[in-house]
Amino acid sequence: MSDREALVVSPGRVSLDDLAQVLAGAAVVLDPSFWPRVEAAAAIVAEAAVAEAPVYGINTGFGKLASKRIAPGQTTLLQRNLIVSHCCGVGPLTPEPIVRLMMALKIVSLGRGASGVRRQVIEQLQAMLARGIYPLVPQQGSVGASGDLAPLAHMTAVMIGEGQALIDGTVVPGPDALAAANLAPLTLGPKEGLALINGTQFSTAYAISGLLRTHDLACATLVTGALSVDAAMASTAPFRPEIQQLRGHAGQIAAGAALSALLAGSDIRQSHLEGDERVQDPYCLRCQPQVAGAALDLLMQAAGTLTIEVNAVTDNPLVLVDTGEIISGGNFHAEPVAFAADQIALALSEIGAISERRIATLVDPALNFGLPPFLTPDPGLNSGFMIAEVTAAALYAENKQRAAPCSIDSTPTSANQEDHVSMAAHAARRLSDMADNLAVILGIELLVAAQGIGLRLPHSTSPALAAVIAVLREQVPALGVDRYMADDLAKAAALVAAGTLPAAAISVLGSNPFPRLAETAHLS
Repeated sequence: MSDREALVVSPGRVSLDDLAQVLAGAAVVLDPSFWPRVEAAAAIVAEAAVAEAPVYGINTGFGKLASKRIAPGQTTLLQRNLIVSHCCGVGPLTPEPIVRLMMALKIVSLGRGASGVRRQVIEQLQAMLARGIYPLVPQQGSVGASGDLAPLAHMTAVMIGEGQALIDGTVVPGPDALAAANLAPLTLGPKEGLALINGTQFSTAYAISGLLRTHDLACATLVTGALSVDAAMASTAPFRPEIQQLRGHAGQIAAGAALSALLAGSDIRQSHLEGDERVQDPYCLRCQPQVAGAALDLLMQAAGTLTIEVNAVTDNPLVLVDTGEIISGGNFHAEPVAFAADQIALALSEIGAISERRIATLVDPALNFGLPPFLTPDPGLNSGFMIAEVTAAALYAENKQRAAPCSIDSTPTSANQEDHVSMAAHAARRLSDMADNLAVILGIELLVAAQGIGLRLPHSTSPALAAVIAVLREQVPALGVDRYMADDLAKAAALVAAGTLPAAAISVLGSNPFPRLAETAHLS
């Protein structure tokens, strides 16, 4: 079992690009310059563990049991019991990329040198990542309050030779997983179990994955939206930069510029500049910069919050190396992550909402400006895209229901010690399903818009959009007579999810018109 190539991380300066590499398979190692501070914090904890004064989580019990003193000789057992008792996760297993990112985020957090763990703890996580040992982590069981306790406990269990892990697609017991990688079970020292399970790394990993996927889909919707504009023979005047500048929102300006670039050179657009009796297009076509742009702005805000969270220390208590103090606080509370996840969910829902309206417009002969009903050349005998539009509506409805904010919910736990919780875990987890739904909605819009453009011949779309249609036609031919449609939808959704649409357009444009997911906040 050979070690994977590792990304060197410097806590406080880890970027979204770094995290995308981890999701794609990179391992992680801590920048060596952080080891002295890690070791200094561990020394402070070791001293507190044998002192007379009670220090939460080091020589006391946990949560409501904090008043129970623990003898120095029992601190190792205390930490082991903490982990196995907190392995109460249920439900489907967390996907491997999310587990990998969760482990990497824990390395970053512990690497700040404020958690009081020994170097060996971080090195165990690093070795597991390098050798492809991924703990089995059930998805459900965290309320995002005193950290993601249950999911992180399942991660930690494998580190100490408990639980189960995945190696090369095979589920094995924790001890066997470590042995296969020539690793020994870790014996936890004072506070180390608490440091590993306190924190927001499970919620944050899901939120980061959701953020990156949603941004990719936000770029794809600019492509499918531009295709719909030409399919509907709609006006491009609403995308002019002067209009966007007068509003001033960065996302709107970027979305308008991308739409203009994608539609540049369209013969369809030129064909109806004169003599078109329509004065204004429906909002789903005309207001794309405003809606997609607002979604992009939400994603930028979430990116700033999550970039800070990625680089944060979120366990408890914290070790202040400069003063030698160990202070209890509440950094484990995942409210910022819950808010960010709710923002991302709103963006996912609204991108799908306006896309579904464009699909409905294109299949409706009362709205599609001369195209046949449901875009079939022989309507009546053939139903064309009738039910594909219904599928888009069904998926949008699911996403709309899932977009209800999770962060406004709370239920007291742990004998009312944790009396306000964030619900960040399922706020972030739902983003994966919502992104899957949105990819299908956009795939349906891709199919419908490409069909509409084909029906506009001899007039043609722009070179950039023609390249997108060409990529689609390699997988899915234009629709003539009715055929089995599920495969078409799946192939189109896969093209959307893979980022193929923006890439095809860029290959013709020669430059990237799509807004980058820039981080707006960093820790110093």
